[in-house]
Amino acid sequence: MRQLPPLVDLIDGQTSAPEVALGAWLEDPNTGERLQAQMATSAAQLERALAAAWRVHEQGTWARLPADERAGYLAAMSAELDKRKARIAELEALTTGAVIRLTTMLGVITTGAWLLAIEQMKTTGATGFMDGPNGHTVEIHRLPWGPALALVPWNAPAPMAAHKVANALAAGCPTILKPSEWAPHGCDVFVEAAQAAKLPPGVFQVVHGGPAVGGALVKDRRIRAVSYTGGVAGGRAIAHACAEDFKPAQLELGGNNPMVVLEDADLDLAAQGVVNLLISLNGQWCRALGRLIVHERIVNDLLARALDRLSRVRLGDSLSPESDMGPLIHSQHKAKVEAQLQALIERGGQAHHSTPLPDLSGHFLAPTLVTGVRAEDATEEIFGPVATVHTFATEDEALRLANGTPYGLEAYVFTRDEACGLALGRRIHAGGVKVNGSSMLSLNLFAPRPAWGWSGFAEEGTIETFRFFCGTRVVGAEG
Repeated sequence: MRQLPPLVDLIDGQTSAPEVALGAWLEDPNTGERLQAQMATSAAQLERALAAAWRVHEQGTWARLPADERAGYLAAMSAELDKRKARIAELEALTTGAVIRLTTMLGVITTGAWLLAIEQMKTTGATGFMDGPNGHTVEIHRLPWGPALALVPWNAPAPMAAHKVANALAAGCPTILKPSEWAPHGCDVFVEAAQAAKLPPGVFQVVHGGPAVGGALVKDRRIRAVSYTGGVAGGRAIAHACAEDFKPAQLELGGNNPMVVLEDADLDLAAQGVVNLLISLNGQWCRALGRLIVHERIVNDLLARALDRLSRVRLGDSLSPESDMGPLIHSQHKAKVEAQLQALIERGGQAHHSTPLPDLSGHFLAPTLVTGVRAEDATEEIFGPVATVHTFATEDEALRLANGTPYGLEAYVFTRDEACGLALGRRIHAGGVKVNGSSMLSLNLFAPRPAWGWSGFAEEGTIETFRFFCGTRVVGAEG
């Protein structure tokens, strides 16, 4: 039986164990065995964390630190996390079910986000100037809002935490990180790194727990900005709470992403795209394939090619370097995804899958394509390796299908006519559209990552996330 290290809070420079049992268990997704009880930080300890963050903000000890000194701390965090990246990758593979080859690759974000944030601090965060009246100069300052809260989900916790926390700290915000209660251990390594990097007390803190802990932090008036990645229900609750104090919220809430395959598409390329978007993070990611929208003349051929490729996917232990895809995170999540799949079948859907299941007792689910379901019955996100298939005869019909959900995060278009694909992509209601591609990587490192509709608001990105944690002040003389 594999084991997890004890959870650890970091509050005002001191470590402690979270004390409140949540009544649920973390499981080894590969075997279904219980690994560790879920725990939460106590109300008294949360108050200590909030008080420490507010103290740092009011005294200005972090925000007014010279940029080079603040950059030095961030560079040290990157270096310390780099020393521990293999351990983070192993913990995240074990707790999330994502295969270790992928969690290792994502370690580039966990360490690199701090260096990118340093560059934003020096460029985007630098004082700007404009011409004012009577020859005077107008100054434009990007200033930290104040204590920031980073709430990260369970599918890729450490990379998302690094992106949010690094930018918040670079902006000058004392920051509290709360990882998901379902996969907190990769983020706990940040505690060790912060101590080794000698971050001042109260500048960066880590707490634990579920929605009750997150809600208490979001509602506290000492928190001045909230960055959240997660589900729509949590996003709505955060938006309501932030509206009370008019505090900015950055919300990335998932999607039900379409892939449109036009009649002239390279079917081998499109089939591989289907596979990539179903198995990456085991289908448990916001930009996964939700709806496969295919020209009616090629649908059977594309399905055959996709299922052939899926039959060669190695579904297995997430800690094995031989596995292409791992299990779903938890028995409860597997039951939810299976219930959503069964509901589609009951509405007339036919499930198609070809990936062999491993001889393991964990939470494995073969990637599945479901045909025969009406588009109006497939508008909700399924956070797993399940996608519905729909056909069209004209591009206008394909566009209506692609835009037929309240979400708007990512979309994919496959066609040999790149100009046609780009033209169609410009009409799809989504924050990002990739033509003839399905990579997890951004089109450009510095491109924004917007979200439309139920997928959230307040853009993410290398530049955008830094800007999110900053308010703007304009100073100048008229006379």
